[in-house]
Amino acid sequence: MVRKAALVAALALALTACQERTVSSNKHLQPIPPQTLALMASRGMEKDDPILVRVFKMESELEVWKMAENGQYALLDTYPICRWSGQLGPKMREGDRQAPEGFYAVSPALMNPNSSFYLSFNTGFPNEFDRTHGRTGSHLMVHGSCTSRGCFAMTDEAIAEVYALAREAFEGGQRAFQFQSYPFRMTPENLAQSRYDPNMAFWRNLKEGWDHFEVTRREPAVEVCGGRYSFGTRNCAPIDPTVTAAVRARAAQDEFEVARLIEAGKPAVRIVYEDGGGHPSFGLASATTTDVSSATAFAALDSGRSRDTDRLGIVSRPEALASGPRFVPVDRNGNPIEQSAPATALAAAPAPQPAGPQAVAPTATAAVVPARPEVPEARSGEPFYARMIGGLFSTLPFGGSAAPAETGASSGPAPTPPQRGASVLPGAQPLWPSSGYSSLD
Repeated sequence: MVRKAALVAALALALTACQERTVSSNKHLQPIPPQTLALMASRGMEKDDPILVRVFKMESELEVWKMAENGQYALLDTYPICRWSGQLGPKMREGDRQAPEGFYAVSPALMNPNSSFYLSFNTGFPNEFDRTHGRTGSHLMVHGSCTSRGCFAMTDEAIAEVYALAREAFEGGQRAFQFQSYPFRMTPENLAQSRYDPNMAFWRNLKEGWDHFEVTRREPAVEVCGGRYSFGTRNCAPIDPTVTAAVRARAAQDEFEVARLIEAGKPAVRIVYEDGGGHPSFGLASATTTDVSSATAFAALDSGRSRDTDRLGIVSRPEALASGPRFVPVDRNGNPIEQSAPATALAAAPAPQPAGPQAVAPTATAAVVPARPEVPEARSGEPFYARMIGGLFSTLPFGGSAAPAETGASSGPAPTPPQRGASVLPGAQPLWPSSGYSSLD
């Protein structure tokens, strides 16, 4: 009798625990905001149509693309990333504070409705490519709040909307959405600027996937062939030769533009962070704001809470965010060039400061991330921002190495870096030399 009573009590306790976990919160059931639904309707999209996500570290932005009636993806909205950690470059090992770069598949099993950071989803790191190269790490997430040890941290408001978009896509039958993570938008300007970065061989491989998506506006098939990402292939053979030819033509245009920029004097730089970055709309990229003194701003951030505590929550390593990125000039061997002019002077035009109360005044010491080129699709990201803040030929080869550099997050002085593709035009030499690739929140 005693044993039976104990068994019943244990079963009741177990059921209670399950119920507490299940009903602890309904955050994951929040509906898609009416403004976003209206945006979908204006573009012929249904809320349960498939999605695709792209992330850009340098720009600190996350894009959600949604499949339209023609079967192609169109940009739905662009969301600011409050915090990512480490440097530009892939994640190599557990604990290096690096956020992952590459192509991943996010299934319903990777969605976390009970995250300690409001809501989250796992990026799927490590994937087959990462495992092939011995890269380690776990629980690399996209989540709420503003703290990161290898994750992409957004505001609770933003992650709630992205989570809802993914949830509805899964309910519509999508088995997994593709998550593409890049160091920056793969434009000729950014590639020319970072041409001697030791990660460039890996980044050029990622650009092949970028080109496939830009040409087709369809999710590229991804597999690993010979230690490299292979896009638009099955069993390492092209699925559609016509698409393959169109992608190569686009890549060739970009290669010639990179060459033109270098020949015109585009400086090569290494972009170095104290520990990652965040979108300027949050006002955390500088110690000085328009309404708060530098000392007061640091005091607020160092307390572990943002000035807008309800919106951002915990802010990790605020002093690293305040320092901003440095643009270190490098020679063709990737070695820093000593010069009297500040490195930031070599950067592209500063990004425009956001309007409204979150605007910040740039300081003389804080480097500013170059503004990305204006593209028509980017303007469709304005609705979320509005709701949130109111309102080479002479210098060949291009650098890079045969294997991805074993670089991770670092702080202090700029690190000293160590010292793809067949030609697509008859008789032309390949502009991008062919090469193989031998945080825990």
